[in-house]
Amino acid sequence: MPTHTMKAIRLHEFGGPEVLRHEEVPVPEPGPGEVLVRVHAVGLNPPDWYAREGMPDVPPELKPPFTLPLIPGTDVSGVVAAVAADVNDFAAGDEVAGLLRFPTALQGSAYAEYVTAPASDLARKSAAIDHVHAAALPMSGLTAWQFLIELGHDHPSPFQAARHRPMPLDTGTTVLINGAAGGVGHLALQLAKWKGARVIAVASGAHETFLRDLGADEVIDYTKERPEEVARDVDLVLDTVGGPDSRRFLRTLGRGGSLYPVYFGEFDDEENAKLGVTVTSTQVRSNGAQLAELDRLVDAGTVRVAIDSTFPLADARVAHERAARGHIQGKIVLTVA
Repeated sequence: MPTHTMKAIRLHEFGGPEVLRHEEVPVPEPGPGEVLVRVHAVGLNPPDWYAREGMPDVPPELKPPFTLPLIPGTDVSGVVAAVAADVNDFAAGDEVAGLLRFPTALQGSAYAEYVTAPASDLARKSAAIDHVHAAALPMSGLTAWQFLIELGHDHPSPFQAARHRPMPLDTGTTVLINGAAGGVGHLALQLAKWKGARVIAVASGAHETFLRDLGADEVIDYTKERPEEVARDVDLVLDTVGGPDSRRFLRTLGRGGSLYPVYFGEFDDEENAKLGVTVTSTQVRSNGAQLAELDRLVDAGTVRVAIDSTFPLADARVAHERAARGHIQGKIVLTVA
């Protein structure tokens, strides 16, 4: 069993990367239905910096409850150290990965040497990849999966009344992915190719070789041309950037097409109806069973996970500074053990 204290990154106040402190804290105890994981690697995701900043852009009624001091992080890969008495799916020594408690807790306390996790959030780590790559997959992979392949839950979206229903993808479908080189984008590109779709990737030109290697049929360099002026008659746009600028992609769609903004923006239902298109979004949720399906694709070599950079846990601040500079290719990961 672990000693009673561990190293973790905590924030005692909200702010920039400098509020992340590397300190000694108690090792958590697994509750019913939970396992204790000895963390080997932690994937970084945008909610990590939203939480660090105190979610300034989120209306108070949509903010999940969170109290300081807080250990950020939701994506983890590691080895089971202990299991609660009622857990039968995992045993000490199993290699596991998962997106922890999202979005119910906002942060899963993953920036640490140990973390507790609901067993249902975990999947066995793919034997085909190391802990760094396994920690990079959960949130980004599940976001791509739940937007494009199968929602897998019936929780209403906080952004809209309509249920998100992924469009069936096949060889007759053209998918445009904005932000294709990032965490969600590079995985979504590969899932769309797995289904046979033709994929147009939008990214800066520096990523072109990377995106073609992953199977992109066409790459639009947004630093040279505006994708909304070049692409036409697209069936589906997955805008991993989203937000207020997402509306510009409506003109790339053919009638019957769909736009899925990962970060919801401002849309006009009447305009959408006139264009004959639908706009729907969802919020990614923890799901060990879906992550296991993604792991099978990783095992088969159908999906590969790209790493932008790695930093030791103690350097979480530097990792957040790297994230803030943008132009990320794949994922940023903290290494713990």
